[in-house]
Amino acid sequence: MDDLLKMPIPFKTRQELAAGAPSGFLSIGHRGASGHAPENTRLAMDTAVRLGAQWVEFDVQRHGDTLLVFHDDRLDRTTDGQGRLLEQSLETIRQLDAGRGETIPTLQEMLDHIDRRVGVNIELKSFGGTAAAVASVLREYVDQRGWVPDQFLVSSFHLRELREFRRLAPMIPTAVLLCGVPLDLAACAAEIGAVAINLASDFVDAELVADARSRGLKVYVYTVNDQDDIEQLRACGIDGVFTDYPERAVFVDRAA
Repeated sequence: MDDLLKMPIPFKTRQELAAGAPSGFLSIGHRGASGHAPENTRLAMDTAVRLGAQWVEFDVQRHGDTLLVFHDDRLDRTTDGQGRLLEQSLETIRQLDAGRGETIPTLQEMLDHIDRRVGVNIELKSFGGTAAAVASVLREYVDQRGWVPDQFLVSSFHLRELREFRRLAPMIPTAVLLCGVPLDLAACAAEIGAVAINLASDFVDAELVADARSRGLKVYVYTVNDQDDIEQLRACGIDGVFTDYPERAVFVDRAA
Protein backbone atom coordinates (compact mmCIF):
# COMPACT_ATOMS: atom_id res chain seq x y z
CA MET A 1 0.00 0.00 0.00
CA ASP A 2 2.76 2.48 0.87
CA ASP A 3 4.37 2.00 -2.54
CA LEU A 4 1.02 2.39 -4.24
CA LEU A 5 0.34 5.67 -2.45
CA LYS A 6 3.68 7.04 -3.67
CA MET A 7 2.88 6.43 -7.33
CA PRO A 8 2.51 9.54 -9.49
CA ILE A 9 -1.09 10.64 -9.98
CA PRO A 10 -2.29 9.84 -13.53
CA PHE A 11 -3.85 12.67 -15.52
CA LYS A 12 -6.86 12.03 -17.70
CA THR A 13 -7.87 14.42 -20.41
CA ARG A 14 -11.39 15.77 -20.42
CA GLN A 15 -11.99 13.89 -23.68
CA GLU A 16 -11.08 10.59 -21.99
CA LEU A 17 -13.34 11.35 -19.07
CA ALA A 18 -16.24 12.48 -21.20
CA ALA A 19 -15.95 9.36 -23.34
CA GLY A 20 -16.17 7.00 -20.39
CA ALA A 21 -18.13 8.66 -17.62
CA PRO A 22 -20.38 7.69 -16.15
CA SER A 23 -20.45 4.25 -17.79
CA GLY A 24 -19.28 0.74 -16.98
CA PHE A 25 -18.93 -0.43 -13.37
CA LEU A 26 -17.64 2.57 -11.49
CA SER A 27 -15.41 2.67 -8.45
CA ILE A 28 -16.47 5.89 -6.73
CA GLY A 29 -14.24 7.00 -3.86
CA HIS A 30 -16.58 7.80 -0.96
CA ARG A 31 -15.42 11.14 0.43
CA GLY A 32 -12.27 10.25 -1.48
CA ALA A 33 -10.49 7.10 -0.32
CA SER A 34 -11.73 7.70 3.21
CA GLY A 35 -10.67 4.24 4.36
CA HIS A 36 -7.06 5.32 3.82
CA ALA A 37 -7.01 9.09 4.33
CA PRO A 38 -9.03 11.75 6.19
CA GLU A 39 -12.43 12.04 4.54
CA ASN A 40 -13.32 14.93 2.25
CA THR A 41 -9.72 16.17 2.12
CA ARG A 42 -7.45 16.74 -0.83
CA LEU A 43 -5.29 13.85 0.39
CA ALA A 44 -8.31 11.54 0.30
CA MET A 45 -9.03 12.53 -3.30
CA ASP A 46 -5.40 12.03 -4.36
CA THR A 47 -5.41 8.60 -2.70
CA ALA A 48 -8.60 7.61 -4.50
CA VAL A 49 -7.08 8.57 -7.84
CA ARG A 50 -3.91 6.59 -7.09
CA LEU A 51 -6.01 3.54 -6.19
CA GLY A 52 -7.82 3.62 -9.53
CA ALA A 53 -11.15 5.25 -8.72
CA GLN A 54 -12.85 6.61 -11.82
CA TRP A 55 -14.92 9.02 -9.73
CA VAL A 56 -14.77 10.62 -6.31
CA GLU A 57 -17.62 11.80 -4.11
CA PHE A 58 -17.57 14.59 -1.55
CA ASP A 59 -20.03 16.67 0.46
CA VAL A 60 -20.64 20.40 0.20
CA GLN A 61 -22.23 22.75 2.72
CA ARG A 62 -22.81 26.47 2.43
CA HIS A 63 -21.25 28.65 5.12
CA GLY A 64 -22.35 32.17 4.33
CA ASP A 65 -20.93 32.95 0.89
CA THR A 66 -18.47 30.05 1.04
CA LEU A 67 -19.01 26.44 -0.04
CA LEU A 68 -17.10 24.06 2.22
CA VAL A 69 -16.29 20.41 1.54
CA PHE A 70 -17.50 18.86 4.79
CA HIS A 71 -20.00 16.20 5.82
CA ASP A 72 -21.12 16.56 9.44
CA ASP A 73 -23.10 19.25 11.18
CA ARG A 74 -20.44 19.27 13.89
CA LEU A 75 -16.67 19.58 13.73
CA ASP A 76 -15.82 17.10 16.50
CA ARG A 77 -15.60 13.80 14.62
CA THR A 78 -13.26 14.74 11.78
CA THR A 79 -11.30 17.77 12.99
CA ASP A 80 -9.54 19.08 16.08
CA GLY A 81 -12.35 21.62 16.47
CA GLN A 82 -15.59 21.46 18.42
CA GLY A 83 -19.15 22.62 17.98
CA ARG A 84 -21.42 23.13 15.01
CA LEU A 85 -19.86 23.98 11.67
CA LEU A 86 -22.21 26.85 10.95
CA GLU A 87 -21.71 28.40 14.39
CA GLN A 88 -17.96 28.83 13.88
CA SER A 89 -16.34 31.66 11.98
CA LEU A 90 -14.88 30.86 8.59
CA GLU A 91 -11.48 31.99 9.89
CA THR A 92 -11.67 29.43 12.71
CA ILE A 93 -12.82 26.65 10.40
CA ARG A 94 -10.03 27.28 7.93
CA GLN A 95 -7.40 26.86 10.65
CA LEU A 96 -8.61 23.44 11.82
CA ASP A 97 -6.73 20.20 11.27
CA ALA A 98 -8.99 17.80 9.38
CA GLY A 99 -6.52 14.94 9.88
CA ARG A 100 -2.86 14.41 8.99
CA GLY A 101 -2.39 18.15 8.60
CA GLU A 102 -5.18 18.52 6.04
CA THR A 103 -7.54 21.50 6.11
CA ILE A 104 -11.19 21.82 5.16
CA PRO A 105 -11.20 22.91 1.50
CA THR A 106 -13.67 25.07 -0.35
CA LEU A 107 -15.48 23.62 -3.35
CA GLN A 108 -13.33 25.68 -5.71
CA GLU A 109 -10.12 24.55 -4.01
CA MET A 110 -11.19 20.93 -4.29
CA LEU A 111 -12.12 21.20 -7.95
CA ASP A 112 -8.85 22.97 -8.75
CA HIS A 113 -6.96 20.24 -6.91
CA ILE A 114 -8.75 17.38 -8.67
CA ASP A 115 -8.21 19.20 -11.96
CA ARG A 116 -10.34 16.87 -14.11
CA ARG A 117 -8.34 13.75 -13.23
CA VAL A 118 -11.55 11.92 -12.30
CA GLY A 119 -15.28 12.54 -12.35
CA VAL A 120 -16.78 14.32 -9.37
CA ASN A 121 -20.01 13.52 -7.51
CA ILE A 122 -20.96 16.49 -5.34
CA GLU A 123 -23.53 15.84 -2.62
CA LEU A 124 -25.53 18.87 -1.56
CA LYS A 125 -25.55 18.40 2.22
CA SER A 126 -27.23 21.67 3.16
CA PHE A 127 -30.21 23.42 1.65
CA GLY A 128 -31.61 26.94 1.48
CA GLY A 129 -29.29 28.25 -1.22
CA THR A 130 -26.65 25.56 -1.53
CA ALA A 131 -27.98 24.39 -4.90
CA ALA A 132 -27.86 27.88 -6.38
CA ALA A 133 -24.34 28.51 -5.09
CA VAL A 134 -23.02 25.17 -6.38
CA ALA A 135 -24.73 25.67 -9.74
CA SER A 136 -23.00 29.04 -10.12
CA VAL A 137 -19.59 27.52 -9.41
CA LEU A 138 -20.05 24.54 -11.72
CA ARG A 139 -21.30 26.71 -14.59
CA GLU A 140 -18.10 28.73 -14.25
CA TYR A 141 -15.97 25.58 -14.32
CA VAL A 142 -17.76 24.35 -17.44
CA ASP A 143 -17.79 27.70 -19.24
CA GLN A 144 -14.32 28.96 -18.32
CA ARG A 145 -12.13 26.23 -16.85
CA GLY A 146 -12.22 23.34 -19.26
CA TRP A 147 -14.55 20.96 -17.42
CA VAL A 148 -17.38 19.27 -19.30
CA PRO A 149 -20.84 18.71 -17.76
CA ASP A 150 -20.54 14.91 -17.74
CA GLN A 151 -17.53 15.16 -15.43
CA PHE A 152 -20.00 16.18 -12.71
CA LEU A 153 -22.81 14.38 -10.95
CA VAL A 154 -24.72 16.40 -8.34
CA SER A 155 -26.76 14.46 -5.81
CA SER A 156 -28.90 15.13 -2.77
CA PHE A 157 -31.57 13.76 -0.46
CA HIS A 158 -33.24 17.20 -0.69
CA LEU A 159 -35.37 16.89 -3.81
CA ARG A 160 -36.44 20.54 -3.78
CA GLU A 161 -32.79 21.58 -3.66
CA LEU A 162 -31.93 19.16 -6.45
CA ARG A 163 -34.81 20.47 -8.56
CA GLU A 164 -33.49 24.00 -8.04
CA PHE A 165 -30.03 22.89 -9.16
CA ARG A 166 -31.54 21.33 -12.28
CA ARG A 167 -33.33 24.59 -13.07
CA LEU A 168 -30.12 26.61 -12.76
CA ALA A 169 -27.68 24.16 -14.38
CA PRO A 170 -29.72 21.78 -16.56
CA MET A 171 -26.67 20.64 -18.51
CA ILE A 172 -25.07 19.01 -15.43
CA PRO A 173 -26.27 15.48 -14.54
CA THR A 174 -27.99 14.88 -11.21
CA ALA A 175 -28.77 11.87 -9.02
CA VAL A 176 -31.36 11.32 -6.30
CA LEU A 177 -30.04 9.91 -3.03
CA LEU A 178 -32.29 7.24 -1.53
CA CYS A 179 -32.14 5.63 1.90
CA GLY A 180 -35.23 3.48 1.45
CA VAL A 181 -37.60 2.22 -1.22
CA PRO A 182 -40.10 4.94 -2.24
CA LEU A 183 -43.71 3.93 -2.87
CA ASP A 184 -43.35 5.22 -6.42
CA LEU A 185 -39.95 3.49 -6.77
CA ALA A 186 -37.66 5.56 -9.04
CA ALA A 187 -40.37 7.92 -10.30
CA CYS A 188 -39.10 10.84 -8.19
CA ALA A 189 -35.73 10.69 -9.92
CA ALA A 190 -37.23 10.54 -13.38
CA GLU A 191 -39.62 13.40 -12.63
CA ILE A 192 -36.84 15.86 -11.85
CA GLY A 193 -34.70 14.76 -14.80
CA ALA A 194 -32.03 12.89 -12.84
CA VAL A 195 -29.79 10.39 -14.61
CA ALA A 196 -29.25 8.08 -11.64
CA ILE A 197 -30.30 6.99 -8.20
CA ASN A 198 -27.66 6.67 -5.49
CA LEU A 199 -29.09 3.95 -3.27
CA ALA A 200 -28.18 2.87 0.27
CA SER A 201 -26.79 -0.67 0.31
CA ASP A 202 -29.50 -1.88 2.74
CA PHE A 203 -32.20 -1.04 0.20
CA VAL A 204 -31.01 -2.68 -3.00
CA ASP A 205 -34.51 -3.84 -3.91
CA ALA A 206 -34.94 -5.77 -7.14
CA GLU A 207 -38.19 -3.99 -8.03
CA LEU A 208 -36.64 -0.57 -7.43
CA VAL A 209 -33.59 -1.40 -9.52
CA ALA A 210 -35.77 -2.77 -12.34
CA ASP A 211 -37.96 0.35 -12.25
CA ALA A 212 -34.89 2.59 -12.41
CA ARG A 213 -33.60 0.58 -15.36
CA SER A 214 -36.95 0.90 -17.17
CA ARG A 215 -36.69 4.67 -16.80
CA GLY A 216 -33.15 4.77 -18.21
CA LEU A 217 -31.53 5.54 -14.87
CA LYS A 218 -28.17 4.35 -13.60
CA VAL A 219 -28.03 2.75 -10.15
CA TYR A 220 -25.09 3.40 -7.84
CA VAL A 221 -24.94 1.92 -4.33
CA TYR A 222 -23.41 3.37 -1.16
CA THR A 223 -21.34 2.72 0.94
CA VAL A 224 -19.97 -0.73 0.06
CA ASN A 225 -16.63 -1.82 1.50
CA ASP A 226 -16.83 -5.62 1.56
CA GLN A 227 -15.35 -7.12 -1.59
CA ASP A 228 -17.85 -10.00 -1.70
CA ASP A 229 -20.70 -7.49 -1.55
CA ILE A 230 -19.13 -5.48 -4.36
CA GLU A 231 -18.87 -8.64 -6.47
CA GLN A 232 -22.53 -9.49 -5.89
CA LEU A 233 -23.67 -6.00 -6.80
CA ARG A 234 -21.66 -6.02 -9.99
CA ALA A 235 -23.04 -9.45 -10.90
CA CYS A 236 -26.63 -8.24 -10.53
CA GLY A 237 -26.05 -5.30 -12.84
CA ILE A 238 -25.48 -2.36 -10.51
CA ASP A 239 -23.56 0.38 -12.32
CA GLY A 240 -21.07 1.17 -9.57
CA VAL A 241 -20.44 1.57 -5.86
CA PHE A 242 -19.38 4.28 -3.49
CA THR A 243 -16.63 2.82 -1.35
CA ASP A 244 -14.10 3.93 1.24
CA TYR A 245 -11.65 1.51 -0.44
CA PRO A 246 -11.78 2.24 -4.19
CA GLU A 247 -9.15 -0.39 -5.00
CA ARG A 248 -11.60 -3.14 -4.00
CA ALA A 249 -14.15 -2.13 -6.60
CA VAL A 250 -11.41 -1.70 -9.19
CA PHE A 251 -10.18 -5.24 -8.44
CA VAL A 252 -13.68 -6.69 -8.77
CA ASP A 253 -14.25 -4.99 -12.10
CA ARG A 254 -10.91 -6.07 -13.55
CA ALA A 255 -11.36 -9.64 -12.30
CA ALA A 256 -14.81 -10.01 -13.85
